[in-house]
Amino acid sequence: MKQDNLGRGIVWITLSSFGFAMMGALVRAAGDIHFMQKALFRNSIAFIIAFTTLIVKSQKNPSILQVPRPAWKYLVLRSFCGSFGIFGNFYAIGHMNISDAAMLNKMSPFASLLLSIFILGDRPTLFSASALVTAFIGALFVIKPTLNFTEFLPAMAGFLGGLGAGFAYAFVRKMHSKYDVASEVIITFFSLFSVIIAIPFFFIYYTPMTLSQLFILIGAGASAAVGQFGVTNAYFNAPSSKISLYEYTNVIFSAILGFMMFQQIPDTYSFVGYAIIIGAATVMFFYNRRKAEKN
Repeated sequence: MKQDNLGRGIVWITLSSFGFAMMGALVRAAGDIHFMQKALFRNSIAFIIAFTTLIVKSQKNPSILQVPRPAWKYLVLRSFCGSFGIFGNFYAIGHMNISDAAMLNKMSPFASLLLSIFILGDRPTLFSASALVTAFIGALFVIKPTLNFTEFLPAMAGFLGGLGAGFAYAFVRKMHSKYDVASEVIITFFSLFSVIIAIPFFFIYYTPMTLSQLFILIGAGASAAVGQFGVTNAYFNAPSSKISLYEYTNVIFSAILGFMMFQQIPDTYSFVGYAIIIGAATVMFFYNRRKAEKN
């Protein structure tokens, strides 16, 4: 990997992190609207962009639309887990500090590691198991288990949303590594799947929106597109072992936006949780990087 490609990869992954952080801030700024209604707008815009990209690329390469029959179950499972991840994250964003919600969403790499044991046959090492347990302990500091259900539920939703996102990534790896399913197909199917799930809730819990709220949600969808576009280009320019750690800048951006827009300041327990989770991710990052260089 050339140094200039690595530099571009870092720039793209940082831009992606900012895009997703801005998405979270705008989702919170949209105000008292049901989280499924917010998710519908975000996923609808994502679907339009992904579907357009898929159509354009399929004109040059029609084979991109082919999905092997055994891969369909993983495509559905990826879409279900990914939708669960988005819904959990959006609920958490609306009820707790957006930086806390962002950090809980970053449990996804550890969840992906866990599920990969079962669907990819990855053998867990003492090191990876220790990192997983450490990250879970860090998440408890952010969640702060309590008997107050109104405080505990959003944190738990954010945590489960992070697990859902991580499981979704594991299914993506399965489809790429074994069935060579195109990324554009995966993203388009997932976006449509999540829109279909959200539509009934949209009619049940619909909240009238002002023009400003409508534009804010459109901005949230556009920011999510920037995040998705950025992460796709990042991993095109550089391997995961060299840039994945930079995804945690999303938490920094979320904390800054949370303070600037909502005067949110994470408490001491949250900062301790941040340190533990990012520390576990950092150690795992350098461990995997050294292992990749040896191979």
